[in-house]
Amino acid sequence: MAEQDVNTLTEAAARDELARLAEALAAANTAYHTQDAPEISDAEYDRLKQRNAAIETRFPELKRADSPSEKVGAAPSDGFSKVTHAQAMLSLGNAFEDADVDDFVARTAKFLGVPEASLSFTAEPKIDGLSLSLRYENGLLVQAATRGDGATGENVTANARTIASIPHQLVGAPDILEVRGEVYMRHADFAALNAAQEARGAKSFANPRNAAAGSLRQLDPEITRQRPLAFFAYAWGALSQPLAETQMEAILRLAALGFETNPLTALCAGAKELVAHYDMIGAARADLPYDIDGVVYKVNDLELQARLGFRSTTPRWAIAHKFAAELAWTRLEGIDIQVGRTGALSPVARLVPVTVGGVVVSNATLHNEDYIQGRDNKGEGIRGGKDIRVGDLVQVYRAGDVIPKIADVDLSQRPEGTQPYAFPDVCPECGSEAVREEGDAVRRCTGGLICPAQAVEKLKHFVSRKAFDIDGLGAKQIEMFYHDDQLPIREPADIFTLAARDGANLTKLKNREGWGARSAEKLFEAIEEKRKIGFARLLFALGIRHVGEQAGKLFANYYLSWEGFVSAVRAAEDEGGAAWAELLSIDGVGEVMARALVMAFAQEHERESIERLVGELEIEDAEAVASDSPVAGKTLVFTGTLEKMTRAEAKARAESLGAKVAGSVSAKTDLLIAGPGAGSKAKKAAELGIETIDEDGWIALVAGL
Repeated sequence: MAEQDVNTLTEAAARDELARLAEALAAANTAYHTQDAPEISDAEYDRLKQRNAAIETRFPELKRADSPSEKVGAAPSDGFSKVTHAQAMLSLGNAFEDADVDDFVARTAKFLGVPEASLSFTAEPKIDGLSLSLRYENGLLVQAATRGDGATGENVTANARTIASIPHQLVGAPDILEVRGEVYMRHADFAALNAAQEARGAKSFANPRNAAAGSLRQLDPEITRQRPLAFFAYAWGALSQPLAETQMEAILRLAALGFETNPLTALCAGAKELVAHYDMIGAARADLPYDIDGVVYKVNDLELQARLGFRSTTPRWAIAHKFAAELAWTRLEGIDIQVGRTGALSPVARLVPVTVGGVVVSNATLHNEDYIQGRDNKGEGIRGGKDIRVGDLVQVYRAGDVIPKIADVDLSQRPEGTQPYAFPDVCPECGSEAVREEGDAVRRCTGGLICPAQAVEKLKHFVSRKAFDIDGLGAKQIEMFYHDDQLPIREPADIFTLAARDGANLTKLKNREGWGARSAEKLFEAIEEKRKIGFARLLFALGIRHVGEQAGKLFANYYLSWEGFVSAVRAAEDEGGAAWAELLSIDGVGEVMARALVMAFAQEHERESIERLVGELEIEDAEAVASDSPVAGKTLVFTGTLEKMTRAEAKARAESLGAKVAGSVSAKTDLLIAGPGAGSKAKKAAELGIETIDEDGWIALVAGL
């Protein structure tokens, strides 16, 4: 790998690395979950999330508001109506080595305060398909929904009814039963489907997962009916009464109700048996009629699952033990530089096309110049001192159907006369100087808004689905308008003056190729509808570096009004002042994010661009969060020894009630829960006049909630 070892990162380098990882993982989530077109391999995605978690563990104070560790999947697409899950569909934490399985079992036992030997687990193949939730009421299938972003999915009920292995009616089921599982496609069916596609001259699918996801998410259910889809049930959501007392018994109950469950699911006692079952499934993997990418372990006792509960995006009682990625060798033909909306110069490898695990790939990410040079940020050799040169034979990871990652270089096959790659120090798009700040792994164009690549990418981000989401104004149209001489869109405010600049008769736009009077009118109507926008959405849409969707919500919920927010940010230009201190006191805001925000409003040209935009809009204030919980919105600190629950259980309970749990006492602390042995924290709380209660008081406070 080319990244710097997490244990050697400085605080500044860690901030920037977390920002890079947040951006990369957000893009990967959208490509995988929303577009059914993965851009990086599963192994690379897992590695990035693992690196992000390791940095957050070492620097917990740097955890971002838009941290990938707080996200599940991606937002549902616009082609289907939305379904809010009664119980969130969360992702799973990952294990990559046998030692990680040992840690999972030990961590589970420690959380519960029980011996490891008393625990049993189920182990089942992790199907590589599309997650689906089926809701039955009085035995009838009434709704089917994809996972989406975990909270909201797509309503694919009509499509799910066409899948033979999904029952339409159940006998003996609870009155309300949400069955969860995976829609997938068998290898033989996938091969037959691609053969049929090619015979019709239609596009073939890259792999069974993409084929299954694309087939289930067809707007026409009749197309889905023609696709050979299958469904494995392995979990449940909302229930009117329990299915069983254990995970294994519940799976058997689902099978008795008529669902297909995986026959390789087994009951195991301890890490040794779990790993043995993993090895058995791994050995049989090549002969299975469907794709799997690991084995899932779950605590068998459902009462213990309930005690273990959930983190923000994953359950504590389950983990996925992933298989290693597939690899292939090919030749590097060239290196191209792409410029993103933050000015980052991103190198991309052009490869001689190679098939990796049934997928043809021709491009690979090269991350940054240190990666190409085989060096870390301190200039120390990594990857055995191997640099990457045009002409090299390189090893690549499997990565869906678009961009994989280079894993290694075969120096014995390096052609004579090759030269180390010289990373450009000027922007290939605008010619501005490309600089690399100390501690930053990325070289960035300094051109800002004069750089067409940055301007276009910022505009594309501005109109993206989670931002302004203007119907009829997507990436393709932004490209057209940006380069248009008569009706240019060069900054966000230009979007809202488009109709006025076209004139009353719409003479400029309606006569273009691909446009007419009605399509022009519809675009202008769609733009008008978006003049009213929420505070959080507007802030995210601006594309300020390090300020993502979750950060937008964070600032909106804190400052409530746009005017108050802008005033506070402008005042925070003085890093020695109270406004700067207040900005940093917001849970989830670090110096990197704060400086990026302050800089955006401090730079005259960017501030004026934002002001021109705001002049065209009606910005809705954020609403204060209302909750019946007595600790919602409050900051809590636990100290001393808790005797009736573990510290982890107490923290999980507090967070589930809307509280923030901090590790130290400050003036922002609202409540201290102190057990026996409380020391300096209790003393400081007393000095600050912070309310303090014991464990019994805490249990009484949240009883029944």
